[in-house]
Amino acid sequence: MDYILETKRLFLREMTDEDFSSLKKVIGDPENMVYYAKPYDDEGVQRWIDWCKDSYKKNGFGLWAVILKETGEMIGDCGISMQPINGGTVPEIGYHLRKDYHRQGIGKEMTRAVRDYFFEHFDFDEVYSYMEEDNLPSYKTAEANGMTFRNMYKNGNYGMCRVYSITREEWKKIK
Repeated sequence: MDYILETKRLFLREMTDEDFSSLKKVIGDPENMVYYAKPYDDEGVQRWIDWCKDSYKKNGFGLWAVILKETGEMIGDCGISMQPINGGTVPEIGYHLRKDYHRQGIGKEMTRAVRDYFFEHFDFDEVYSYMEEDNLPSYKTAEANGMTFRNMYKNGNYGMCRVYSITREEWKKIK
């Protein structure tokens, strides 16, 4: 399997159907998905994988499987997806990480690598992240990666969301 990105502790690669059981441990876990309407069931996990694979074909990017180098196991997903934010469709850095890997700096490590890869390989001038307004871990990760709070907006699926972004010019200054 070819890797798209490599960090100190991780490989990121395209997701496959073989990732089903590992992904279910992440997005099927109620505690891990506390900021979502509900955790994903088997059908939802398969839809997620299919959506990721479709995004690779359509956009050249998507949410990728996050593989821990030390063990070779998939511990989450991270990448770019096109999301409806503030009435437009924009590239967004998103991720999900298995709860036993929270608070180890892995979220920052993988999202920073995705941010850099995005600006190095695609022509967009800005990349976003959005999250429920009370999702402190996610907005702290966005801030740690140089993103700036832009505004709040009403997301029909989740309620009020915080929107963060970083422009290409802002990224160049911190890179």
